[in-house]
Amino acid sequence: MKIVGCDLHARQQSIAMVDTETGVLTEKVLKHEGNAVREFYAALEGPVVVGIEATGAMQWFLELLEQLSIECRVGHPAKIRAAETRKQKHDRRDAEVILDLLLMNRFPEIWMPSSEQRDLRTLLRDRHQWVKMRTRLQHTLQAIALNHALREGRALWTAAGRRSLQDLTLPKYTAQRRDELLRLYTQLDKRIQQLDKQVETEARQRPQARRLLTHPGVGPVTALATEVFLGDPPRFAGANQVASYIGMIPCEHSSGKRQRLGKLSKEGNSLLRYLWIEATLHAAVKDPDLKRFYRRKLVQKGMGKARVATARKLGIRLWIMLRDEIDYEELPRYGQMLSQKNNDQEK
Repeated sequence: MKIVGCDLHARQQSIAMVDTETGVLTEKVLKHEGNAVREFYAALEGPVVVGIEATGAMQWFLELLEQLSIECRVGHPAKIRAAETRKQKHDRRDAEVILDLLLMNRFPEIWMPSSEQRDLRTLLRDRHQWVKMRTRLQHTLQAIALNHALREGRALWTAAGRRSLQDLTLPKYTAQRRDELLRLYTQLDKRIQQLDKQVETEARQRPQARRLLTHPGVGPVTALATEVFLGDPPRFAGANQVASYIGMIPCEHSSGKRQRLGKLSKEGNSLLRYLWIEATLHAAVKDPDLKRFYRRKLVQKGMGKARVATARKLGIRLWIMLRDEIDYEELPRYGQMLSQKNNDQEK
């Protein structure tokens, strides 16, 4: 069996490979040119395990190893770096560290989404990027309108509001800028509507996403994103792990008897965290329990922290619905059943 520690970069990769039968250690650098990488891995005989650190440009490499039927393990970058105590850091040393972790069965492997889930994530990120571009345009156009006494607020984006903006008498270059931005806004809005239809179609076709749509205030974008970004729900041991994965837990600097909690860690999935917070604005209006929770936190913590706390509660609900395959209507009965179970255990 051959075990390979691979330090992957954009233009090359450093390899530390050991043959467990002969004990021979091989170190080399592979340039990402032509078919060099494919030929090297295709020539390896017997079972092969490759370990890499998670990076943003690893997709092509994962697909290549999948085509060659080679097992690839992706490791948590921070935990891999924590395993190295020496101050010497270079590509060859990084490959050796990955190899040592694989040999000692201490490699911090992370869960990886399927190719279908990765493709759906691309759809959601694409939509989110277009929405951010449209928002920047809206801010710019709103500034032009306000500077010329057109105070329409959100109504500026209706057909009548845009006509009012178009009819404004403006200086030459300001009018030119307004016309170009309005034209671009129309194109962006049309593209976002197309992506919204694709997202809704995917959400309606997937049983788990349809289950999340039963929760008040949760739309197709949030439902589909929750399913594909959380992935396999049972992989989380509990609600705290889910919140940590999304980055909705506070930073902590505690020592001795004193506990210090700071702002949100924000180390998790930023898109899903954003969608949960946005969905909270609708869910807290339609769901009585979330409304009471939000109002209580609003008095205790203020608006910002109340929204985040309610978004976390909403996200945990959605995770429970995915994990236990229950609809929104079953949540109250499910909560009562868990409370009764805990009371019985305490007795």
